[in-house]
Amino acid sequence: MSKIRVLVVEDSIFFRTFLIENLSAYQNIEIVGFAINALEAKRVIPKLNPDVVTLDIEMPGMSGIDLLKYLMQTNPVRVLIVSAVNMNVFDALSAGAVDFVKKPDAGVPDAEKRFIKELAGKIVVAKTARLGSKEVSTPVAPSTQTIAPAKPQAGLTLNPASKSVLIALGASTGGTEATLSLLKELPANTPGMVIVQHMPPGFTKMYADRLNSICQMEVREAKNGDVLKQGLALIAPGDMQMQVVSTGSSYSVKCFYGEKVSGHCPSVDVLFNSAASAAGSKAVGIILTGMGKDGADGLLQMRKKGAFTIGQDEASCVVYGMPMVAYNIGAVVKQAPLANIAYILKGHLNQL
Repeated sequence: MSKIRVLVVEDSIFFRTFLIENLSAYQNIEIVGFAINALEAKRVIPKLNPDVVTLDIEMPGMSGIDLLKYLMQTNPVRVLIVSAVNMNVFDALSAGAVDFVKKPDAGVPDAEKRFIKELAGKIVVAKTARLGSKEVSTPVAPSTQTIAPAKPQAGLTLNPASKSVLIALGASTGGTEATLSLLKELPANTPGMVIVQHMPPGFTKMYADRLNSICQMEVREAKNGDVLKQGLALIAPGDMQMQVVSTGSSYSVKCFYGEKVSGHCPSVDVLFNSAASAAGSKAVGIILTGMGKDGADGLLQMRKKGAFTIGQDEASCVVYGMPMVAYNIGAVVKQAPLANIAYILKGHLNQL
């Protein structure tokens, strides 16, 4: 297999050297060059034509985000953000970055080793990521229930039974923007939602705050014991597993430190399996863009318990991994482009 050609954009000579030396140790990665700032990167990227660019956000002169916006208009390339905990990461993802990796914390044992391993893994994922997806439909397999897309609706007309409905959503690479796109279309009276987005600690709180400022629903990072209610979406903390627990007439969440499941903490499988047990046929499961298979088995368990399940289609995914596996094992009732999922969800809820 050909090596993945990587360009490093980093103004710190120490960290730039650290990246180049450690990434070069991977046999599947070739460092084709570096840039010490965004202006230099503008010049060298068209010449070197890298497969993936690692990009710092905070640099003197032109910022990483401004460079990213420029590249997406003139020379689209797959970009991985390498950053400290910073709200600007989400601006970069909105501008077209594939994903981000948190810079290692100084003084934390093995932090640099874990960081390089994560970055190298995400470089592999980024190489396969879709640049600019088309919003088109994908046919539903004969083995799945075919449900006509719902017509656009301004809100929800919910009967009293809808208060027992639970919506569980999972996403990974590309999911921050996909989830935002979906939640923006949901009204304030949407049944309670629980969300797992693969993301490191520190960022999930900022992400929840970002969604809360944009969406009609209330969105916040979950805390152990939080009770779900209509109009509330809870996002799993970045270093904890999250489960849904039935508490009589409502649901609450259990957040706890635990081992990785399906390679992740938080894990979509953990969330979906708990939703299957807690809500059964009253649940709705949604799986969005992401690499790997986390969430597929859990979504299948939800469907076996009678839940309505939706999977994002290939053409609208940044990475068609998690939704693909879920679809292939029969976990998805309805597969659809991202732009249609909110309509389908509202249509299902209005039919309850």
